[in-house]
Order: sequence, then C-alpha cells, then structure tokens
Amino acid sequence: MREVPRGSYRVELAGFPAMTTTPLVAGIAIAAAAYASRYGIQAWQAFKARPPKMRRFYEGGFQASMTRREAALILGVRESTPANKVKEAHRRVMVANHPDSGGSHYLASKINEAKDVLLGNTKRSGSAF
Repeated sequence: MREVPRGSYRVELAGFPAMTTTPLVAGIAIAAAAYASRYGIQAWQAFKARPPKMRRFYEGGFQASMTRREAALILGVRESTPANKVKEAHRRVMVANHPDSGGSHYLASKINEAKDVLLGNTKRSGSAF
C-alpha cells in the first residue's frame, strides 16, 4: 500500500483504484439536498391542498338577557374588542345569517342585539322575540 501524505484521506474500495473521499462526500451531500428538496416540495403541496380551517360560531342557547360574554360569543370576538372590529364581525355574521338571503329573523335580531351590547348602545331593551 502506498504512503498517504498527512492531511489527505483516501478510501480504497475493492476492485477500484484509490480515490479521495471528497467526491464521495460531495455526492452524498448532493443526494441529501435533493431528497430534502423533494420532501420540502411534497410538504408544501400537501399544505396548500388541505381544506381551509372553518371558523366555529356560537351555537345558540340564548340567555334571557344578553350579557357581554354571550354577545362576544355570538359575534366571535373578545369582550374587549374595539368598536371597529365589532362592526366588522357583525357584518361578517349578518352576511351569513341575513333574513333576505334565507337566514332567520330571530338570529338576525340576536346578532344585532349582540352588536348593541358590545358597542354600549342601550336604546334597545332586548330582543324583539
């Protein structure tokens, strides 16, 4: 066997001439990068293909007089939400439940009452129903 200079690494494979490890390591690194890229692309495509997360809204069981907590649950916001966010949430829920588009008059009145409770409007004394 030949003497190898210090700092140089050689791998001798059976039937092959002596070769340095640099091309072998480079090939393994390229293969690892290719497999990692393939996995990353597959994961991204699976992420994009998943269905959108559906928001859950308040399922009902209304109290006799609406509280701030119940109003926040109906609109899907926190009790301390600013007025502009309450109005956006009210609009979003009313679009889904408006009586003109097949929604219930009762639910629409509860949604309006929830908005009034959170905004502090006290001119209504409760639901019309």
